[in-house]
Amino acid sequence: ISLVFVPLVLNYVNSAQYGIWLTLSSIVGWFSFFDIGLTQGLRNKFAEALARGDHNAAQIFVSTTYAILGIVFLGVWFLFLIINNFLDWSSILKVPKEMQTEVSILAMMVFTYFCIAFVLRIITTIFLADQKPAKSSLIDLLGQLASLTFIFILVRTTEGSLIRLGIALCVSPVLVLLAANIVSFNGAYKVYRPTFAQVNFAHAKSLINLGVKFFIIQVAGIIQFHTANIIIARNFGTDDVTAYNIVYKYFGVLNMVNTIFIAPFWSASTEAYLKNDIAWIRNGIRKYNLLNILLFLAGLLMLIFSGPVYSLWLEGKVLIPFSLSLWGFIYFNVILYGTKYVSFLNGINALKIQFIASTISPVLYLVVALSLIKYSGMGVYALFVASVVANFNAIILAPLQYYFIINKKKKGIWAA
Repeated sequence: ISLVFVPLVLNYVNSAQYGIWLTLSSIVGWFSFFDIGLTQGLRNKFAEALARGDHNAAQIFVSTTYAILGIVFLGVWFLFLIINNFLDWSSILKVPKEMQTEVSILAMMVFTYFCIAFVLRIITTIFLADQKPAKSSLIDLLGQLASLTFIFILVRTTEGSLIRLGIALCVSPVLVLLAANIVSFNGAYKVYRPTFAQVNFAHAKSLINLGVKFFIIQVAGIIQFHTANIIIARNFGTDDVTAYNIVYKYFGVLNMVNTIFIAPFWSASTEAYLKNDIAWIRNGIRKYNLLNILLFLAGLLMLIFSGPVYSLWLEGKVLIPFSLSLWGFIYFNVILYGTKYVSFLNGINALKIQFIASTISPVLYLVVALSLIKYSGMGVYALFVASVVANFNAIILAPLQYYFIINKKKKGIWAA
């Protein structure tokens, strides 16, 4: 769907307008800071409660998370409602002045969607904690299908418009998430349905204590994933934002396939480690290594044939340099290699080393990216190069930490 989506949108708005949408989405994505790691804390606490058979504790964790995030994002939304009136979006995104009003409306629309969706997406965290990633993915699939259908209708019936594009991409996923919450909490997850009676802010401490570590780790990810579009827009232009994101989507197919297999491993690791089933964990890592080899070979074929694929896929609307594709390929293989180790460590709450690395990696990413652009004259692919360098935890530290915990039975900082 994501691959079909790109040429369809480019038939509705031009490359620069699509780049504006992508950059705005990245800027708004920064506000996920306000999650303070609560959803990841919920994932581990909910999985632990299920492993103990403590359904009441699970419901309290769910109710408390919904309450805290609901309060936080309502406040953040009101704050943005006021601030947005004073922001000069034409200057921020370096777009023509006459687009200021349109982009300001789009920003408010995207931010409203983000705040509502962030709270409603707690249901997907519950599915993942319950080792049912297919249900979580189904929600994303239905949301994308709804958006794709909406865009298809717009292309056939209206002229290109950023506002209409924003409505299509924001309203559809929210409606799907709302339906998922209603159906789930009135069906299989009725026993965990969030209620005011079960909100217990005393339990928030355990969620936040764990969540703060995840929060710092998330900050590193947010800086890396959501600043790329902003850096490109300001140093190259919104057309190049589109090119970067096309490569990201193209090789992101590898990550999509990997995620299908890796998604249950986080919460399954929580259960296996609690039960001291080390053999199961070793076997899982071994199988994921074989999957990495297969995906590397598939990615190599994608890289070799990337030129003809882009021409056929994009109908010549966007030109993609080979250097951008090459570094996109390298970057995603780094991600695929490290994900299995990071998922295991997240599942057993061994976060201290990753936490320390996450205080360094965002700074390293920004310094490397901006230096390569300014002093080495590198193109947009500098963002992928910087991402590879900044992911030293996934390449080196996480595999090493897994080895020491599982094979050497090390404790201390390795298991902290």
